[in-house]
Amino acid sequence: MPGPHDLFARFTFGQPERAAAELHAVLPTHVVSQVDWSTLRRESGSVVDPELRETQSDLLFSARLRGGQPLLLYVLLEHQSSVDGWMALRMLRYVVRQLEHWRKANPDSEKLPVVVPLVMYHGPDGAWSAPRRVEELFDLPGKAEGQGEWRALVPRFEYLLDDLTAERAEALMARPGPALVRLALLLLRYGRTEELPQRLPEWVALFAEVHAAPHGDEELGLVVRYLLQVGDRTVRTAMGGVLRSVMETHRAEELMRTYGEELIEQGRLKGLEQGLEQGLEQGLEQGRAQGRAESVLQLLTARGWLVSEQVRQRILTCTDMAMLERWFARALTTSSLSEVLEELTQ
Repeated sequence: MPGPHDLFARFTFGQPERAAAELHAVLPTHVVSQVDWSTLRRESGSVVDPELRETQSDLLFSARLRGGQPLLLYVLLEHQSSVDGWMALRMLRYVVRQLEHWRKANPDSEKLPVVVPLVMYHGPDGAWSAPRRVEELFDLPGKAEGQGEWRALVPRFEYLLDDLTAERAEALMARPGPALVRLALLLLRYGRTEELPQRLPEWVALFAEVHAAPHGDEELGLVVRYLLQVGDRTVRTAMGGVLRSVMETHRAEELMRTYGEELIEQGRLKGLEQGLEQGLEQGLEQGRAQGRAESVLQLLTARGWLVSEQVRQRILTCTDMAMLERWFARALTTSSLSEVLEELTQ
């Protein structure tokens, strides 16, 4: 299931207007000036490897350049705590997958669109340090000064990086775009740090701006939900104070209570689901053990051996599949009941 960082980031940046604010802040100026931002729209689908979806999510946008050429903007949201040294290779793979999808959807095109890859990182354990160019991952022969000819033979690819952990709060607050974007960047930046409770009161004006927006209730509700998920008691206390500063007290308390109860209910449902899964698996294991135990007894009976009630119960109550398999093999291969009984009583 998607985690809180994933849901929060996708809601915030999945809308083209808010994604445009992030892209304006990170893309080179010559790219920003050539994009027709009125054509920006989100494309469906994800190419992230399934086993990485808890720590990564992605968004794909398409736009047109002012000359009419198509452009793809691929954004990977990196939520994991440690820096991925192989990100350049992974991003290359994701970009190639996007291009393959594009070719299938545009079979008559003789050219590929430019894909601009961007990684947004907000892990709690320090700044991003992995190579951003895929050619840096190759072990080229010789010394550095003589590797130019080799470097020309390997793929050349580089991704853009928005490392939120390296940004100061003042810089994030000064970025262009809707208030929710700036608040989201701050929360992703400090959401898993001990600074968050102290930082929240500093952003009261930004909370108020989010609340005053056309869809302020929904957006502020998402912020509250995210903070309830990632924060501790001190964060909840600080958030309550901020909310009471931007809206009526009863409304602030209602908002926190509503989302708090929702998360509690989700936790109960998740616990129930996990319990059902564990119970089902346990039931299957017990069923397999019971079936094998009965097979052992049937085999002993088929060979004409009389089994005492004590031995019978020993077999039927055994839940160790490895031991049951060993008894079954013993019953098949031994020439006398005494040898089987010797194995059963060990």
